[in-house]
Amino acid sequence: MNQVFLSMKNSFNDNLSNRHRSGKIWRTIFIASTFLAIFILSVLLIDIIDNTAGYVALKADVSPDSLAQGGVALEDLPKETLVGILQANLSQGAFNKLENEKSFQQRSHSNVYDLVVERVVKYDVADSWSLFDSLLKSAEIKAEAVSDYPDAELRFVSWLTPGFISQPQSSHAVDAGIRTAILGSLWTIFITILAAFPLGVGAAIYLEEYSVDNWFNRLIRTNINNLAGVPSIIYGILGLAIFVRALESFTSGAVFGLVDPTTANGRTILSAGLTLALLVLPLIIINSQEAIRAVPQSLRRASLGIGATKWQTIWAHVLPNALPGILTGTILAVSRAIGETAPLVVVGAATAINFDPSSPFSKFTVLPMQIYQWTSRPQGEWHHLAAAAIVVLLIMLLSLNAFAIVLRNRSTKRF
Repeated sequence: MNQVFLSMKNSFNDNLSNRHRSGKIWRTIFIASTFLAIFILSVLLIDIIDNTAGYVALKADVSPDSLAQGGVALEDLPKETLVGILQANLSQGAFNKLENEKSFQQRSHSNVYDLVVERVVKYDVADSWSLFDSLLKSAEIKAEAVSDYPDAELRFVSWLTPGFISQPQSSHAVDAGIRTAILGSLWTIFITILAAFPLGVGAAIYLEEYSVDNWFNRLIRTNINNLAGVPSIIYGILGLAIFVRALESFTSGAVFGLVDPTTANGRTILSAGLTLALLVLPLIIINSQEAIRAVPQSLRRASLGIGATKWQTIWAHVLPNALPGILTGTILAVSRAIGETAPLVVVGAATAINFDPSSPFSKFTVLPMQIYQWTSRPQGEWHHLAAAAIVVLLIMLLSLNAFAIVLRNRSTKRF
């Protein structure tokens, strides 16, 4: 008996030591993978930041010194003189257009000066350098600029500025901004939330509270789980077939008399928003189901026990307690939609557009599309602008995720 006991004890100790050894190996693998992921993410962020500032060699079509008068530099000239420079160097139609947009009497000195620089001086980028090269190789860059670009002005600039956010797109890198793309993204996401949130939550309520366990409802649940993993380009093709073509009169605004039916085009913000709503709908349904399922059954029984109806129980007790999880899942799903490009390319997002969207039936572009368009250009200055736009997009995504975390922590109830 003692020998059997000792044998069992030795076997147990051997197994325990093997399990501890296996646990240490897996723990080491998990820690290493975590640090590797952090390292890769850090390299990515450093590369993006490296392209958001640096030296730029700017070459002007018209030298600012040639526009100076009486020994006074261009930026120090009075506003009336700057207006005269604009009138002398622009066509009458272009000058009148500026006057009609906003009277020169109402414009500030800095605004008129910016117009002179943009429309008359017309700076263009001859060459550009990254942030780290500009900091570590400043002397070499200055010597290279003097040698290769003697007529250019070397400046240290940040591509991520308030003007970059407030200006529309432009064919000149120094004047380009992302205002149009930001507004397009906000319009699109607003329509996505408006369409997907009520449908997703309603479907989750039905599946969790009303549906019975039969083959039909099991088929619905299986399909919803499968749709959550479908590539986004498939949703783009679906949106092209349904919203852009089949429902063109509705998504273009022709049915409301906003456009001529003969020239109607369904490639609008509304089509994009509805396509992204299809993309995030399975995610919202699944997250909402999990949140509703987490509400204790005791709350439902107590409500029904005092005479409340099924719907009263859901509305007054289940949904308020599930709301933090529902909203958190919705925000995380919308965060995915903000960064999508593939379905919007199929639906018809523009790569170059310089007017702001004014309604759901407007042509549009979005931030990911703008970044794609800039990174596809060979000139380095456009890559700097793409890096600055990526930073703005990351800030938007991180803000949404932070809001989701705060919402969850402030609203979660413990049972």
